[in-house]
Amino acid sequence: MTERAQRALRLGTRRSKLAMAQSGQVAEAVRQLTGRPVELVEITTYGDTSRENLAQIGGTGVFVTALREALVAGDVDFAVHSLKDLPTAQPDDLVLAAIPLREDPRDVLVARDGLRFEQLPAGARVGTGSPRRMAQLNAYARAHGMDIECVAIRGNVDTRIGYVRSGELDAVVLAAAGLNRIGRIDEVTDFLSVDTVLPAPGQGALAIECTAADTDLAAALAGLDDPHTRAAVTAERSLLAALEAGCSAPVGALADLLADGQVVHEMRLRGVVGTTDGSTLVQLSTTGPVPTSHGDAVALGRELASEMLAKGAAGLMGERAL
Repeated sequence: MTERAQRALRLGTRRSKLAMAQSGQVAEAVRQLTGRPVELVEITTYGDTSRENLAQIGGTGVFVTALREALVAGDVDFAVHSLKDLPTAQPDDLVLAAIPLREDPRDVLVARDGLRFEQLPAGARVGTGSPRRMAQLNAYARAHGMDIECVAIRGNVDTRIGYVRSGELDAVVLAAAGLNRIGRIDEVTDFLSVDTVLPAPGQGALAIECTAADTDLAAALAGLDDPHTRAAVTAERSLLAALEAGCSAPVGALADLLADGQVVHEMRLRGVVGTTDGSTLVQLSTTGPVPTSHGDAVALGRELASEMLAKGAAGLMGERAL
């Protein structure tokens, strides 16, 4: 066995409890796949240390840049990202070697007294750092005669749920996938239907990235790839890119597979963009054959984006949540 084959693979990860949990799960999968030891290398990103509003410090990329720099510098061999944190443009020197099977993509509510969203009292304070969630929650509330106030928050899962436990907020909205990965899904009081709140493009999916030059490692990691998940998130991220939206723009998207019994025959892509106060939403969907290539998935996203732009989405893209 060569020295390289025996050397531990270095997996770059953010230091948050969630990042460590999902990186640990990937590390174990890579150990089983390659027979090589994997060690976690913790990397602090600006997005982890800054207390500024996410939209104001550069959106999703703030969590990714430091990990990518470590990859390019050779400090780590591969990295794990939450796919929804990745900017839509892929650097030429890095490759998404694997997108594993997606977790639950839905958003969830953690509310006081076990309340579901529809049961929140008038004037309820709902915490979220996401303009996308604010736009859709406010739109739903308007349509159903509810009176809620969305409050911008940041912080890890403990911090966010802590606002509810302390009584400062009535509820917070989080991603189901994250709570599943850290074993806290039992604290959810309501799973928000994707008909109410479309998730962020790529939500619930992980991206395993390495340098394009390391073709052996890329080929090995590809064993963890789930083709249907990759097709779905590629379509979602293509929609996002075509709307020229960063994280600070309220865009939701979800591609799901439509099955007839056990046979998957079509993919449906849904997209939404809106003003954060929920007064205006552009929400459309398209259905087509399951993409069999990267280009097909990209085309599906672009097609829906152009329809949304024609329906007025462009006028909403300048919205920023303060």
